[in-house]
Amino acid sequence: MTDAAATGAESLLNRLRRLTEIESPSRDVGGAREMAVLLAQWWTDAGARVRLVESDAGPHLVAEVDGAGDPLLLVGHTDTVWPQGTLEGEVPWAVDGDVVRGPGVYDMKSGLVAMIAAVERLRGRPRRAVRAVLVCDEEIGSPLSQDLMRECAAGVAGAIGFESPHPDGAMKVGRRGSTRLRLHVRGRAAHAALDPDAGVSAIDELVDQLMVIRSIIADPALDSEVLCNVGTIDGGGRANVVPAEAAAEIGLRFLDGATEERVLGALRALRPMRAGAVVETTVLSHRPAWSPSAADQRLLARVADAGARIGQVVAGRPADGAGDANLLGSLGIPTIDGFGPRGGGAHAVGEHALLSSLTARIELLEAVLADV
Repeated sequence: MTDAAATGAESLLNRLRRLTEIESPSRDVGGAREMAVLLAQWWTDAGARVRLVESDAGPHLVAEVDGAGDPLLLVGHTDTVWPQGTLEGEVPWAVDGDVVRGPGVYDMKSGLVAMIAAVERLRGRPRRAVRAVLVCDEEIGSPLSQDLMRECAAGVAGAIGFESPHPDGAMKVGRRGSTRLRLHVRGRAAHAALDPDAGVSAIDELVDQLMVIRSIIADPALDSEVLCNVGTIDGGGRANVVPAEAAAEIGLRFLDGATEERVLGALRALRPMRAGAVVETTVLSHRPAWSPSAADQRLLARVADAGARIGQVVAGRPADGAGDANLLGSLGIPTIDGFGPRGGGAHAVGEHALLSSLTARIELLEAVLADV
């Protein structure tokens, strides 16, 4: 490794450590603000115009970099799934050769470093215009930032998400839609032995409603498979009391928009089976299905061409997990995701990123942005 390369790697590692040591779990306003202020300084130093957009979860960041053509939208998030104290606990910062460990290094603070490093490398050189949007609520479904995402997508040539890639480094082109909803049932309490007919069991109603949901997603007339997971159930209090309240949180995954619309419409139309019961369906978060389009494939091809010029092989294929790219891809904007560095262990104690892959991703983004 040359002295220049060593210095560059050291600078990248230092930046990644600074971001990682800011613990920024979703809805931690202080952590989100500390992240936004530091990133705003780096983007400003790189020549960008930066604004912070306040939300109840903390500030989102939007950066604009002048250049040729319609801007390319770079999409990332500053929040993690890790609670405060993780650095001093089960996921400390550590570097072992090429492997960097710490909460959020893979998902997705290394991606944030890659974005700004590529922009810095192109300062003073011909490059295409860039718009970056970094939100602070992605890990909880982006409930507060989707309007901002739509605003930032106006007039862009395409969008690149910096979530982690497939394990082999391939980009993600197309993602399952993801919807979390809460099914809440209100019944009527009564003594389970002395006056059972006066009660309406919210738990019995909930169980029957869950069976209805199973039949809805198993409908052979649907265009594609639906994944359904009942993640939590709560309700009732005592075995001798007919339960008056019960609820379940349900996660659904969709491959295509038509199936998604049909199933969610059926769930919104659920009606109680018992007289006196009330059934309410509330959407907690929603990311639309993103089916890969010809426009997405053309953007992938341009990235692959840029990669070929610097000796990198770039591929892409659909992925199961959802992210902010779902919204952009579903809007018809040419979109790819998975531009973050390789690594593994997202949301797990083994979370890690590869420093060599971080460098390679910076070089690839530099090549993409230099293609004017």
